[in-house]
Amino acid sequence: MAERIHKAALSQSQGREGWSVIFRHPVLLDRTTGKPGRRVRRGLGTKDQKAGGRLVAELNELLADKEFWEPSSIPRAMARFNPLVVDIFYHDMVPDIFNAYNIRDAALAFPLSSDSDYRQVLLLGSTGGGKTTLVRQLIGSDPESERFPSTSTARTTMADMEIVLTANGPFRTVVTFLPGNEVRDYLEESMSLTALAAYDGESERAVLDRLLHHVSQRFRLSYVLGAVDFEDADNDELSEGSPAERGDYDLTETRQLLRSTVKRLRQIAQDHAPGLRKELDEAESDEIVREELFEDSFDSLLRGDDRFQILVEDLMDEIQRRFDLLPGGDLAKTKQGWPRSWAYESEDRETFLTVISRFTSNYARRFGSLLTPLVSGIRIAGPFSPKWTDRQPKLVLVDGEGLGHTPDPAASLPTAVTARFDHIDAVLLVDNATQPMQAATVAAMRNLASSGQTDKLIFCFTHFDAVTGDNIPTFRLKQQHVLASADSALISIGEQLGSFAERGLRQRLRSASFFLGDLHRTLIPATTSEKRTIEQLQQLLRAVEKIVDRPGLAESRPVYDRMNLVLAARQAAEEFHSGWQARMGLKAKSGVTRVHWRITRALARRLGEGWGDEYLGLNPLADLHKAMQESIYRFMQNPLSWTRGVPSDDEKQRIFSKFAEDVSVNLLLVVTRRMAEEAIQQWRQAFYLSGKGSTFRRAKMIAGPILEGAAPLAYAPDPESSKFLNGIIDVVRKAAERNKIVLH
Repeated sequence: MAERIHKAALSQSQGREGWSVIFRHPVLLDRTTGKPGRRVRRGLGTKDQKAGGRLVAELNELLADKEFWEPSSIPRAMARFNPLVVDIFYHDMVPDIFNAYNIRDAALAFPLSSDSDYRQVLLLGSTGGGKTTLVRQLIGSDPESERFPSTSTARTTMADMEIVLTANGPFRTVVTFLPGNEVRDYLEESMSLTALAAYDGESERAVLDRLLHHVSQRFRLSYVLGAVDFEDADNDELSEGSPAERGDYDLTETRQLLRSTVKRLRQIAQDHAPGLRKELDEAESDEIVREELFEDSFDSLLRGDDRFQILVEDLMDEIQRRFDLLPGGDLAKTKQGWPRSWAYESEDRETFLTVISRFTSNYARRFGSLLTPLVSGIRIAGPFSPKWTDRQPKLVLVDGEGLGHTPDPAASLPTAVTARFDHIDAVLLVDNATQPMQAATVAAMRNLASSGQTDKLIFCFTHFDAVTGDNIPTFRLKQQHVLASADSALISIGEQLGSFAERGLRQRLRSASFFLGDLHRTLIPATTSEKRTIEQLQQLLRAVEKIVDRPGLAESRPVYDRMNLVLAARQAAEEFHSGWQARMGLKAKSGVTRVHWRITRALARRLGEGWGDEYLGLNPLADLHKAMQESIYRFMQNPLSWTRGVPSDDEKQRIFSKFAEDVSVNLLLVVTRRMAEEAIQQWRQAFYLSGKGSTFRRAKMIAGPILEGAAPLAYAPDPESSKFLNGIIDVVRKAAERNKIVLH
């Protein structure tokens, strides 16, 4: 076994001329078992078999000598072996860490200087609510000929898109990509479910759908490799149209690979599943436990099978080939050869939008050549401007993923969203006027109120042209109808967060709401409806320009008791843990259901690898941050006294908002440090758990050592509990000092 693990071999993928090396790394942990022996495959950069053989021989020499198995031995290894061999062995031992936002910022910085009159605008809203359609209007994108950015009624925007509207100059972009290991993990998750579907006897089409469509709806392999239909692929209506519409890539080999992948996964599943099923049928009587254990064990067997990993590598190669389609530009790669970023510019708008559509499009005729699911973020700058005004808006538009269709108005916003609030000038909350305010929109309102960001809020009600009824024949009556539909949401927020939360939101709803219809068309003042929408959009731009003008604070400041703050923090921790105990299936709570083990495990993987802090609606960091933020905001609204007399309600609200804004951004740093950075090894351990009872042990580990370790509940004197509470108190104390607020 040791010889197999520590022996490298030369390899050549089907259809590739270049040679690669494959070996089991003696130090790096296997992605499935968590034990040393990770399978590594790297290109050798040569088409010469003999040259590749010499490199493999050097790598085997290194693998045979344990004295080289520490990063500190890199200088000695460099003096003895080929640099490529050294890089292959040590690369993941010294991870190549990069920040996608910083890469985009270095290549194409926002106009953020203090003398700039640009406004950064974040668009939030439910999936399908129309926020990307609004972006089209703000940048003057033609909905028929340009189709940029892409829209649909389902989830369309899958990565942050940042658009800087400039007065002149070329069109420029910088695109950053998901790390290769994260893409591989998405692929392995889809392949595992594909193999399970194949074993269960599902049709070829259903099995292929499992492979091409990840359960998160974010990683859609069909965009990259094509939506293949085994029965009528050659006669598919999507093969009609011009080459530009279809995409410019021959999918013949890709389709063969996908057919082969499904066939081989079916065989691998058949080799493992029957024996595993028989073993568990004899050992476990509980059907629910048996089925969960089967899926968990089956997944581990698949990922540990070299044939499965070879398929993963073949598909990763096929995915990476799509980058060969890029027309010039500057493609930067990691040391392992995976694309990190791509920069491009053009003087011609049509050329530019055609090129970058490969990273943003969801157009079915281009499936098989798109890179959209691989993008982590895209920043664009150029002379974009609306067609319905002669003025050039100075805007930076930030459009991210939709907030989803959560049924819970108390749901948490992702930390990737809340972390932006401090740098954003305005938040456009986009909601469909034809239906009651969605829970995700209400959740966004709650978060903005408790984080002191209400003054940045602007409401945009879309589809206003479809608001009809015999009782609302006029524009004003329709406005009142839409606004009235939000009243119940505001009342609920007031009951949960306090009167000042409701008061601030109600003021913004009345003074900063805009009603937009016909956004899907090129607006011309040909009808009364279009004229009104143009007027509303022009007023919206003026509101964004003026949003930074805020009244000063009153001289009087609130006085608080530190003990009440401690009680607020403990109450938040209790609320947080109550919800997560239920999600992990350890305790019951009304309205909270147990999360499937696959989702829990995937969450642990992402936090353990540092790829992100949420997965399919599971947001532990965001949940703790929200619970603390809301509890502290309620505490803020109840001071013991005021230093110079009780100010007016308007003055109180401004003070509370400024205080809450200061606390929120620093509170997120504390939560991130305790729950993510300091617990990264525990998250990895939770992911690697396997075997009988592993799903229960993983749930207990997450709910216990990880989450309770981050936010201890102990009421008796306890070092960890004291450390946690002192960290929260310190954030509030420093924010109070900066705002001349008294905290006894």
